[in-house]
Amino acid sequence: MMKRVLILGGTGDASALAAKASTLPGVEVRVSLAGRTPQPLPIAGIVRVGGFGGVAGLTQYLRDEAIDFLIDATHPFAAQISFNAAAAAAELGMPRLMLVRPAWHLVPGDQWIDVDSMAAAADALEEQAKRVFLTIGRQQLAPFARLHEIWFLIRLINQPEPDAVVPEGLLLFSQGPFDLTAERQLLMEHEIDTIVTKNSGGSATYAKIIAARELGIKVVMVRRPTIPQGEQVQDVEEAFAWLVGQPINGQR
Repeated sequence: MMKRVLILGGTGDASALAAKASTLPGVEVRVSLAGRTPQPLPIAGIVRVGGFGGVAGLTQYLRDEAIDFLIDATHPFAAQISFNAAAAAAELGMPRLMLVRPAWHLVPGDQWIDVDSMAAAADALEEQAKRVFLTIGRQQLAPFARLHEIWFLIRLINQPEPDAVVPEGLLLFSQGPFDLTAERQLLMEHEIDTIVTKNSGGSATYAKIIAARELGIKVVMVRRPTIPQGEQVQDVEEAFAWLVGQPINGQR
């Protein structure tokens, strides 16, 4: 009998894990996406798009679809779905794993201002910045729109929603991974004095942090939210090994 794993996705790690897991005999891979990216890249397995409707909806889905294992490989800032997954898995007694990429850490030369929210990041810019590189996605731009004395270079994957409140400046559409040489050139070309970013971790967007370090540019770094307790791994290989170690077809 096939075992079913649900991967809560939306990250490159989730897609890479789905591709590896799909090679396992006796395992059916399902990947859930929140649906914030209109045209996601192809993903291995059976893909569903959209929310579950909270803990109750996710629990019902896991039960109805006879899911055996749950792997939470969502973005480090998608804390709500992680808490929902923890509650649903606990209710069903289902094995659950979190794939959590390591956060970035200060190294000599970094000039970070650590904050706990986007509102605090906006406050940190006042009277300290003139030209800001905003790399936080399209969901939380509004807190920066009140800063009319600052020009923003705003990098996004997709267009903001039609009714979104967007800061004054230039929209730049691009998706990582990003090259260090190009990031350095971008910062210099637009005379950026401050970067605002989430502490997403990983290598795909780290080049801007290196470039800022080299150019002496400040970085307003939004700390990660708290995530639920539970078994964690840091990379795709470890997550794949965990899945391989689960009882499949009656064997370990």
